[in-house]
Amino acid sequence: MISSKYTIREQNEAQILNQIIKEKEISRAKLSQVTSLNKASVSAITKKLLADHLILEKRIGELNTPGRKPIMLTFNNKAALVIGLDLGYNYIDGMLSFLDGSEIRRFQLTETTITKENFFQLVDSVITELTLQLPQTVYGIIGMTVAIQGQVLHDKVISTAYDYLTDIDLIQELNAKFDFPVNVENEANLSALGEYTFSSHFENLISVSLHNSIGAGIVKNGKLEIGKKGYAGQLGHTILFPDGRKCGCGNHGCLKQYCTTQVIYSEIKQAKNLAKVNSDIIAELYHQNDETVQKMLGDYAKYLAIGINNTIMLYAPELVILNSALTKKIPEFVTMIQNNLKNQFAKEVNVINSPISWNPAIYGAIAFSIQRFLNIEQLKLDSLK
Repeated sequence: MISSKYTIREQNEAQILNQIIKEKEISRAKLSQVTSLNKASVSAITKKLLADHLILEKRIGELNTPGRKPIMLTFNNKAALVIGLDLGYNYIDGMLSFLDGSEIRRFQLTETTITKENFFQLVDSVITELTLQLPQTVYGIIGMTVAIQGQVLHDKVISTAYDYLTDIDLIQELNAKFDFPVNVENEANLSALGEYTFSSHFENLISVSLHNSIGAGIVKNGKLEIGKKGYAGQLGHTILFPDGRKCGCGNHGCLKQYCTTQVIYSEIKQAKNLAKVNSDIIAELYHQNDETVQKMLGDYAKYLAIGINNTIMLYAPELVILNSALTKKIPEFVTMIQNNLKNQFAKEVNVINSPISWNPAIYGAIAFSIQRFLNIEQLKLDSLK
């Protein structure tokens, strides 16, 4: 019974705080109306939230009826700090933000050779850069979430293509190094959570990450769908061509063997006999009307459209968001994918470039830590709008 009452109190507190975040400023009387909690409960909960420095009494509001003017409550977005990291095969992106996701500082290591021997040293260097001259807050850093391209379940890395993460208990090592909680989650999942939290009003969406692998982060009714053992969203391991190219997963003809960025760069490099290829070079060739590159991108768009079509048919999202350097630099690539979605149901779903200008996975990592600190699921923040 005690446990049940405690749980109810926690739920009511989260509901009140979430409503204050949504409304930006609101009176106690209005909170009682919209949450259906009685005034005494609202008063007790807001008193606690004020004592915890999670909300502030901002100003005296206007009065439409006789009585005392209401005191308006607002979320204290500067009560704490959060860190998000995104680990790539040759890069580490990091960001420090306030409790609403508003950026304080970002730092990037690019074109970096990451090994088991230097990995933790590189992470230390990124954290050091991010935490120089920290703003004064009540709680300090309340958490860090790390995005990786790989299978993750309950903060444990099950599998990843990164050699530097094999045979390492990432969470145990990081939690031993830092005095704040550390979580790890799949990059595509966090990209979807970042889009849900910061860029979209939809409750059901899919974020397709096109990098060295192809992953689909799935948000259903405001919550991440990770599936058994974190397998959900492995779009790159859906079959494109039966008996096609061999894949490391054990199958043949997987989507990732035909249109990851790694494959795209490699095949265009070979076709054009170039010494180096990246998204900037491909974008330049495309916009110079290079026929070979335009045709090849058309083929890759066709392949990706098949995978996206199948995903739409399985999950019926309201929105599909593409997250890739290629789609950012060649917006026409998104149009090609849309044009290859012939299915009448798929045509009803908007397919767009990520509205987040810099690394949605980082914003998802930030959101992941904020959700846990505030004990709020289905959290919507608008610091990017």
